[in-house]
Amino acid sequence: MESSAVNFFPVGRRSLPPPLLDRPSPFCALAGKGEVFKPGCPSLRHSPLFPKHPLDENTPAKKTDIPWRLKQMLDILVYEEQQQAAMGEAGPCLEYLLQHKILETLCTLGKAEYPPGMRQQVFQFFSRVLAQVQHPLLHYLSVHRPVQKLLRLGGTVPGSVTEKEEVQLTTVLCSKIQQDPELLAYILEGKKTVARKKACGEPDALPKDTASHRDKDCSQDGAPARPQRDGEPCGAQTLNNPLLTETEELDGGTAESNLITSLLGLCRSKKSRVALKAQENLLLLVSTASPAAATYLAQSSPCCRAIVWHLCQLYRSMPAFLDPADIATLEGISWRLPSAPSDEASFPGKEALAAFLGWFDYCDHLITEAHMVVADALAKAVAEKLFVETLQPQLLHVSEPSILTSTALLTAMLRQLRSPALLREAVTFLLGTDRQPEAPGDKPCALYAHLIGHCDHLSDEISIATLRLFEELLQKPDEGIIRSLVLRNLEGRPYVARGSPEPESYEDNLDLEEDPYFTDSFLDSGFQPRAKPHPVPATSYDGKTAVTEIVNSFLCLVPEEAKTSAFLEETGYDTYVHDAYGLFQECSSRVAPWGWPRTPIPLDLHEPERPFFEGHFLQVLFDRMSRILDQPYSLNLQVTSVLSRLALFPHPHIHEYLLDPYISLAPGCRSLFSVLVRVIGDLMQRIQRVPQFPGKLLLVRKQLMGQAPGEQLDHQTLLQGVVVLEEFCKELAAIAFVKFPPNGPLQNVSPAPDGQI
Repeated sequence: MESSAVNFFPVGRRSLPPPLLDRPSPFCALAGKGEVFKPGCPSLRHSPLFPKHPLDENTPAKKTDIPWRLKQMLDILVYEEQQQAAMGEAGPCLEYLLQHKILETLCTLGKAEYPPGMRQQVFQFFSRVLAQVQHPLLHYLSVHRPVQKLLRLGGTVPGSVTEKEEVQLTTVLCSKIQQDPELLAYILEGKKTVARKKACGEPDALPKDTASHRDKDCSQDGAPARPQRDGEPCGAQTLNNPLLTETEELDGGTAESNLITSLLGLCRSKKSRVALKAQENLLLLVSTASPAAATYLAQSSPCCRAIVWHLCQLYRSMPAFLDPADIATLEGISWRLPSAPSDEASFPGKEALAAFLGWFDYCDHLITEAHMVVADALAKAVAEKLFVETLQPQLLHVSEPSILTSTALLTAMLRQLRSPALLREAVTFLLGTDRQPEAPGDKPCALYAHLIGHCDHLSDEISIATLRLFEELLQKPDEGIIRSLVLRNLEGRPYVARGSPEPESYEDNLDLEEDPYFTDSFLDSGFQPRAKPHPVPATSYDGKTAVTEIVNSFLCLVPEEAKTSAFLEETGYDTYVHDAYGLFQECSSRVAPWGWPRTPIPLDLHEPERPFFEGHFLQVLFDRMSRILDQPYSLNLQVTSVLSRLALFPHPHIHEYLLDPYISLAPGCRSLFSVLVRVIGDLMQRIQRVPQFPGKLLLVRKQLMGQAPGEQLDHQTLLQGVVVLEEFCKELAAIAFVKFPPNGPLQNVSPAPDGQI
């Protein structure tokens, strides 16, 4: 451009609106006639940017004419671009802005805070110029470099006075990156990254699409280098060093601020609106990254490590011990609204817990929306830093409060988890990677073995908390969970006796005289297995036991003298059918993509029988179920709840093993129905030793339903166990019914007076 700094647009003067030309040009004023602006020097203090009279250094910038001049500059640039729209080239005013490094000058003024409040004005001007000027400014070195400097001026500590302006600038930058994802890696590069590249002998270059817009001073100053596309960048080993301080952690060990670190700093703002906007910007950033930029973001930027570091810091800020019941009250915490409703009861550590769960939910959303490369890297970072290094020592601790708190927190996290990548990492962390059939002497991975042991812990509270964890795990859409816990041990149907004819009746399947619980004196006491009212075939055309056979078997399992639901309203079997139908439909839709078979695989009669082991998970559940008459009521509810979740899965082997009373079990095997039969045998022997058993049992049921005062009774644990046993049998019958209804789904069938249908 040949015109001088003072008289720089003689041609364009006629086309500008008169109001803008009646005043001194803001471009001439801010150019400073080529002088270098330095904080405190006379040239800066008496620059034409300020009034002609000496400026009081304490006068705020907003009380000078600086805001007006900046606005005039913006108006000129926007008007010029509208006139140049047809040509698609930079106009003389824009070229002047770039060639004379006016943005660099403004950045220097903002850094010096001269006059006071200048940094806020600079942030606003940068945001407005980048947002309103449609020309691709970020490709120019004289724009890109001051933008990076301005990002480094942002407050690294929450509470900065320019937080609002900082988040506005990051919003504009993220919007520009969304329009051109290739800008991401370019903007992320700072001076230290460029220095590392120069040390490695890598050439500096502008993006390809900026070759036609190179500044005149590019040959002297150089340009930021593009990130290395293949392999790890030269300075990546620096980013992987142990992080010592908060600043180094957030900056990936480089002590340098860029767009990522600015956004992460703003995410921690005490102002909820600023933090929310910063989180939205970061989410937009990771979701629009190109493959090359995503690789750079995951491998060479502090993004993943800083996000997870903040998550771990929030975890450590919570009280060491929290009540699992308090943790359960904060269900549904969202990163968009991390604080719990105000009407809920407060407890120590509530705010810290809500902040942690809110940020974990945000990490989950980031992994869901991010580019696959970034999502995998962030999920692995969460697994390594939070799960393995932070949570696992507490889960393996000998302290009961530590185990309770960590287990309840892990359950709450699983409840919020939605991203497939993070779910895979969580499953690997909890259950390991082994998918071969288990054996009784196997030693599973340390954490899985401890969790199984916690299900049968001496502390009932730990057992309940761990069973809740497994119940939550069973509701996640990952086939590896149910395969690791149950299905791998049922492959090939080794629980079925080879070469044995199919049983034709209930009596043939249960040889009660050979069972040690069913002695002659017990049979004489009045308990007799009921025959079916109608001779229904034992198997249907597809090999499954008829649904009416299964339903009647479970409904008739508990003897009449141990039943109390008939004396109360709304406790019948049909109420369970409605609930089971909804849960089964939900489960079926979740497992539909897994391609499970509809019928059990045929047995190979020539294959020798192999020892069957139900697996450590089912083993501990069956053991707990066999002690239902001696366990606390709350523990029994949790055990039966987990078994009900398992029974809902529409895999034919799970249905056969858990819900078919007529299968011929291999020697030494047990099923859920056989465990229940033995519990009933034990119950009938105990009934003889409890005086006024029917009346006490009915009173306990009323107490559990809140219809009678909660006075303490003899044999209360036994009586509560009987109530749970009766309801569990009805629930299993309802599940079997909705899984294979005889005439269509959700038949409103109520049991007959004697408990049959």
